[in-house]
Amino acid sequence: NLVSRRHGSWLFLGTILTDAELPPDAAETDHCGSCTRCLDICPTDAFLAPYRLDARRCISYLTIEHKGQIPREFRAAIGNRIFGCDDCLAVCPWNKYAARAAEAKFHGPQFNDADGKGWQGMPPLADLLVLDDAAFRKMFAGGPVRRAGHERFLRNVLVAAGNSGDAALLLAVEACLRHNSPLVRGMAVWALSRLTGGEHYRHLALRHLPDEDEQSVIAEWEREGLAGQQGPFPGIG
Repeated sequence: NLVSRRHGSWLFLGTILTDAELPPDAAETDHCGSCTRCLDICPTDAFLAPYRLDARRCISYLTIEHKGQIPREFRAAIGNRIFGCDDCLAVCPWNKYAARAAEAKFHGPQFNDADGKGWQGMPPLADLLVLDDAAFRKMFAGGPVRRAGHERFLRNVLVAAGNSGDAALLLAVEACLRHNSPLVRGMAVWALSRLTGGEHYRHLALRHLPDEDEQSVIAEWEREGLAGQQGPFPGIG
């Protein structure tokens, strides 16, 4: 994280490879003082200490770079974040000097609804849950979100859906149980456990679990099914 007294902390770190002889800059002094806002705001407590970050706990890492299932201990803390976080940058006092970038690509994608009216930021979760790979690539063409890939992006959307408390998303989430990616199916199980429960959840388990052959997804079903009862789902080995 680069903090500038002139530009704040909303900065990209870059590298230039050259054989030119360049004199090194003098080391910058610490301008954080006693401020701990970035440490205090982090949803997953990724800062072990001042100037020490455990990237494995960072939401930006988990939603963008991490290729596996998001660890259960961080799912609720991720909230509705689908691609990155940056809370630690948003609270930095030095950003009172930050200026909006002139480059349009830094402003985020522009989307249009059915009436042709545009808005900035992500579309509703209901729209994102039904994106197939082709639609995902088209929607995020030329932007950084494509780095995550469709499967990981949908995994992230399912985390947000599970944290939303919105029962209207149930059908779209349930449809993800039939996705060809175990990454998606496993997170759909978790999201359903957050959006529904009791007999409806058990009915879904009885319908889908016998046909599941991926151990990680089976573990999600069994973990959620055992959360409030003794023994496995009836009729399932």
